[in-house]
Amino acid sequence: MTRITHATVQRSTLANLQANLHAAARLQAQMSSGTKISVPSDDPSGAHDLLRLRAEQRTTAQHQRNVADGDAWLATVDTALTQSLSIMRGARDLAVRAGSGALGPDAREALAAEVEARRDALLQQANTTYSGRQVFAGTTAGPAFTTDTTTTPPGYAWHGTGAAVTRQVGSESTVRVDADGSAVFGTGPTSAFAALDALAAAIRSGDSDMTAGITAIDGHVSAMLEQVASVGARHNQVLEAKDVLATRSLTLTQQVSGVEDVDLAEVILQVQSQEVAYRGALGAAAKVLQPSLMDFLR
Repeated sequence: MTRITHATVQRSTLANLQANLHAAARLQAQMSSGTKISVPSDDPSGAHDLLRLRAEQRTTAQHQRNVADGDAWLATVDTALTQSLSIMRGARDLAVRAGSGALGPDAREALAAEVEARRDALLQQANTTYSGRQVFAGTTAGPAFTTDTTTTPPGYAWHGTGAAVTRQVGSESTVRVDADGSAVFGTGPTSAFAALDALAAAIRSGDSDMTAGITAIDGHVSAMLEQVASVGARHNQVLEAKDVLATRSLTLTQQVSGVEDVDLAEVILQVQSQEVAYRGALGAAAKVLQPSLMDFLR
């Protein structure tokens, strides 16, 4: 038979009161923070799931940043290509006008000067940058195209490395976000710039046969259209990845909420129940524990 002393009852009662206080404090912490996992010991399995979900959220957020950057890159490339096509088509119209044998020297000089102005505008588009980086030169730091004015006609050089600029938009999905300047504009004497120089020279010479110039321009327009199609397809891929990542981010947020967040109404009820239990325990302790020696001697 176990001997129960007053000290035993006192220790047991105080331990129960402390346990009630600890449970009340835990519930109060959950209610104030809105989360049910403050330390891993609160729910080891839930803490493991939460760490995994948080890691997936960080990965998804990085992919979303990559998508936003890739979207901006491809939008810049697309705009530059659209402007370049407009320039080349305008130059073709000038070549058709120059084919008229009724033009005088002044009119031809004006047309040639306009062709050269379009060449300069095309060079500007070819050296388009996004965030300080060339969009038609891969990883090259300097200009994509430069002009050597010491020769006649001027020489044009492409300084691209051939290394593509890519962005990872998914765990297993990478998209190229730049364009190959040599494929878009050509290089050296076969470049679009050289073709416009040759057209301007032919117009000034008084030659009314613009077939060669028009054919050269049509070839470059076709090359640009191919690049427009390629950029458009990649842009669509990026936009689709953007939608997928947005859905993934929302799903992960809901999963994290399911693991971490508390049911506030349920916690409030538990707090109230715990408060009732604690008050009852205090009442019982007041009857069991004698506050003084005199009360004990009574």
